Amino acid sequence: MAGTVMLAYYFEYTDTFNVHVQGFFCYETAYTKPYLGPEDTSAIPPALLYAVVTGVPTLLITVTETVLFLIQYTSKDLDSREKTIMTGDCCYLNPLVRRNFRFLGVYMFGLFTTDIFVNAGQVVTGNLAPHFLTLCKPNYTALGCQQALRYISHQEACTGNENDILRARKTFPSKEAALSVYAAVYMAMYITFTVKAKGTRLAKPVMSLGLMCLAFLTGINRVAEYRNHWSDVIAGFIIGVAIATFLVVCVVHNFKGKQLLNEDPPQDHLSSNPMVSSPRVESPLEKYIASQLKPNHVHFN
Repeated sequence: MAGTVMLAYYFEYTDTFNVHVQGFFCYETAYTKPYLGPEDTSAIPPALLYAVVTGVPTLLITVTETVLFLIQYTSKDLDSREKTIMTGDCCYLNPLVRRNFRFLGVYMFGLFTTDIFVNAGQVVTGNLAPHFLTLCKPNYTALGCQQALRYISHQEACTGNENDILRARKTFPSKEAALSVYAAVYMAMYITFTVKAKGTRLAKPVMSLGLMCLAFLTGINRVAEYRNHWSDVIAGFIIGVAIATFLVVCVVHNFKGKQLLNEDPPQDHLSSNPMVSSPRVESPLEKYIASQLKPNHVHFN
């Protein structure tokens, strides 16, 4: 986790990794969309997105695990509860704490991993935003753009703000789309596999589809505001879904960990269970002794 956080920090806040400088054709219409302002003015600003993808899953998992723990706790008899909760093992962790730590830890790890995958793709490809030429402000006359098919590949072609131009070169894949769909898929699978209460047959798919819908709307908003192409959003969706599915299936095994309230220790089970009788195998010596002691049968005519 520490290495993942550090790598995400280097990608996000340092210039350790140089962004690939991708060229463009003069007057290319795919990059001449209007610039609607910095990311903070977006309908879904980064601060709001990051708060939602970190706070909502944390709250939802904590509340759900606590409710399930209390339900199972009250269903046990008093002696069993005291034995489970007041154990004297030095390395014992409360089942509620253990499950929360596991599920949230894996979720946070996947969140940073998704961020790393997205940043790596943006640095390697250097794909241009739909409003790139609006921020680049190239001098078409000095670049010799009398012909629209002239390809410009050098970085000095732009005369706009360097920081804005650098951000406009990092759009593939879409980070907002990847993070939002990762959180939605992870939480949808958590709700589906964990909540088994009666009366939730309709509530679970409604909540899951609602989360997926919010992630989908995030991607649409990126395209509608000319901040990403459709290809950027689709690539972000694929990365987020793939990472969430892998972690749920292969790491937390569909959230099928140990139950919140463990049963008695294994040694108690063995001592309480009746002995299972197994067939007795006689040794050759015992067979010989038995044959010698067996009375001879006398046959009379």
